[in-house]
Amino acid sequence: MAIIFWFLGNALTCVHGISNETRHLTCPVKFVFSLYMSIVDDQYALSQDIQDPLRSYRDRYSFPRDKRGNAAIYLCGNSLGLLPLKARDYIQKEIDRWADFGVKGHFEGDIPWVSLQDSLVAHTTKLVGALPGEVTIMNTLSVNIHMMLVSFYRPSGKRNKILIEWNPFPSDIYALKSHIRYRGLDPKEVLVELKPREGEYVLREEDIHEVIKKHEDDLALVYFGSVNYLNGQVYSFPGLVDAAHSVGALIGFDLAHGAGNIILNLHQWNVDFAVWCHYKYLNGGPNCLAGCFIHEKHFNNTEIQRLEGWWGHDKERRFLMEPDFIPMQGAEAWQVSGPPTFSLAGMKAALEDFEAIGMKALRDKSIKLTSYLYSMMESIGDSRIQIITPKEADQRGCQLSIRIHSGDKRIFYALLEQGIVVDWREPGLIRVAPVPMYNSFNDVYLFATCLAAILKSI
Repeated sequence: MAIIFWFLGNALTCVHGISNETRHLTCPVKFVFSLYMSIVDDQYALSQDIQDPLRSYRDRYSFPRDKRGNAAIYLCGNSLGLLPLKARDYIQKEIDRWADFGVKGHFEGDIPWVSLQDSLVAHTTKLVGALPGEVTIMNTLSVNIHMMLVSFYRPSGKRNKILIEWNPFPSDIYALKSHIRYRGLDPKEVLVELKPREGEYVLREEDIHEVIKKHEDDLALVYFGSVNYLNGQVYSFPGLVDAAHSVGALIGFDLAHGAGNIILNLHQWNVDFAVWCHYKYLNGGPNCLAGCFIHEKHFNNTEIQRLEGWWGHDKERRFLMEPDFIPMQGAEAWQVSGPPTFSLAGMKAALEDFEAIGMKALRDKSIKLTSYLYSMMESIGDSRIQIITPKEADQRGCQLSIRIHSGDKRIFYALLEQGIVVDWREPGLIRVAPVPMYNSFNDVYLFATCLAAILKSI
């Protein structure tokens, strides 16, 4: 019997997913990976995919090909979302409009360029739980961080500190330090980075509140990611907002890993401002335009300064070329230049899918997918790997961060060799994101099976 199991283990392959085409992924490594459990998990994945009400959306996205020409197992939507197939047509339409109308395309055609972003703003407003007027689409994420810090980091006397999460995305930390220095302050004295307790990887909510209380007299701004890009932890928005406001500080969020991933209610939560990109979970295309939220309570605050440009000028008077800036009402007043048309066209294709499905249905599937991934990782039972993302569904999105204790990057390269696209971050973290828009339970099964095989072979 042992010989039979050894043979079956060597012959085990990562079988096909549910798609318009059958995809095969061979794991050519010798191991015994609990044949019985493999069959059970494979059948579970198959049954869940059959029952998935969103399964048809998978076929609306383009999966990269591995070197054998097969569609890859793509679990990297937390870095770059896949191409919606209809984006090609939408972008081509604007290219044709350029050819047919020239400069008149700004005002002629079914959707003139000057109003192309309006429907996208409406879609995004719903995605982040904002009121009409609180959201705009402009610039890129890093630029929007700077734009918001101009307005919402207002150090005064000893109230000058900024509280940030542990291991924020580098762009956030670069922007924050530069604004601190620009105001003649020292980041080493002003920037407070909250770290987890010894031996832990996530922040405890009570520790966050304790630090906010500790700095109640000198805290100007709390600035967190909605989902920590490195460990995948989701923070408690209402609790953070209330804690910050209770000591007189403003609070903003980087939603790069939250928008399109978790359910957001920015207006209801009383968030002061937020920024995000559209190229990760929102599938808008590489380095596409970004989003920005500003709570309506700040619209008429004359103490807030902002950088101004002609696209934020009263749209009814924009082309009069007046010398004095007349701001638009709402977040649009922060716009400085017209948005790139082709970027908007690609984003339109993706945001239409979110509008059609709704975040609740996506989040429901996401919880099931990521819970399945979590259980598959636990079943591997290899001491060299450790999940550092919270197990509780309400404390994570669809990303799991897996620590490789040895830091052995060969594991990552072996996954790529097998056509599995995930993300590697130093020191020794594999980030895996089963995106509910286009990933299947079988994708999770194939990843877990091949990771187990690779671990056995190294």
